[in-house]
Amino acid sequence: MSRPFPPPPFRIGDLVVDPPLLQAPMAGFTNAAFRQMVREYGGVGLIATEMVNARGFAWMDEHVAEHPERLWGVADEARPLAVQIWDNDPATMSKVGRRLVEEYQVSVVDINFGCPVRQVTEKAHSGSYLLRTPGRMFEIISRLVKACAPTPVTAKIRLGCSPETINCNEVARVVEEAGAAALTVHGRTAKDMFRGHADWDRISEIKSHLKQIPLIGNGDLDSAQKVVDAFKRYDVDGVMIARACLGRPWLFAQAAAALRGEPVPADPSLAQQRDCMLHHYELVKQRFGEEKGTVLMRKYACCYAQGKYGARHFRSHVANVSSADEFYRVVEEHFPMKSKEEMKAEMA
Repeated sequence: MSRPFPPPPFRIGDLVVDPPLLQAPMAGFTNAAFRQMVREYGGVGLIATEMVNARGFAWMDEHVAEHPERLWGVADEARPLAVQIWDNDPATMSKVGRRLVEEYQVSVVDINFGCPVRQVTEKAHSGSYLLRTPGRMFEIISRLVKACAPTPVTAKIRLGCSPETINCNEVARVVEEAGAAALTVHGRTAKDMFRGHADWDRISEIKSHLKQIPLIGNGDLDSAQKVVDAFKRYDVDGVMIARACLGRPWLFAQAAAALRGEPVPADPSLAQQRDCMLHHYELVKQRFGEEKGTVLMRKYACCYAQGKYGARHFRSHVANVSSADEFYRVVEEHFPMKSKEEMKAEMA
């Protein structure tokens, strides 16, 4: 299917998402430090937090007068900003949603109906587990929409719980009828986890089952060209970039340029990427302190090295650092400074 290009901005309620590029909520990764890195490079229309356990939020609020660590930075950072929450109890979800709107003035409250992790699904009967009970989804969404008004509520789903039980078209209709302002679809089932390839044909098909709310596609978008192709080939209003941006916060700026028809900026040099990672580390340390910040930064450092020559060697060293001195030493001695292409050229 040929689509209008360049894709126009779209609305989530009264919020204009421009460019139509969204950063996915990712547990353990999209904290305030990472969100700041993405903002500094630009090109993203809507940024999201990590997913927040609504029941945990409510318990902390009632017992210890604190809020979840995953809401670090939310009150003070730039808008627009979406906060994603999860649980299976409509009352708890609506209560937490209202707090996010009143106390944090968030731009969007997003509901996670897509997480495939066992701790969320089988143990908590939340996330993608709820795809098997569209009626329960309707109740959660409709209660949250009323509690959060006029702030828009959105939902993120998968195609279904398994390849044998794909029900995304039915669920999409339920999401819209319940009052959600937008729907994001990851093109895999929960059983697939992150294996195989996202089914963008299935995502695109959902559009015909929606009357007016925007459809956002998600899955396997790891380059500016793939973002362009998604808009040209599939019936979506926006796209969401997830894992591919973790070590490449500049990916949104590249995709935005491509959508404008401008030359795509080259990746930063490896030295610049190393400096970007070190800047990220400083932001993490400012919030968590040296010891905890260094441990937290290990996984981000591995993302920055991914796909480079010597990445495995670097990961084996950075995985054990526990102090700033160790981190800086490992980066100085082992961070990959040549791409795989450069190494192939040298060896040819």
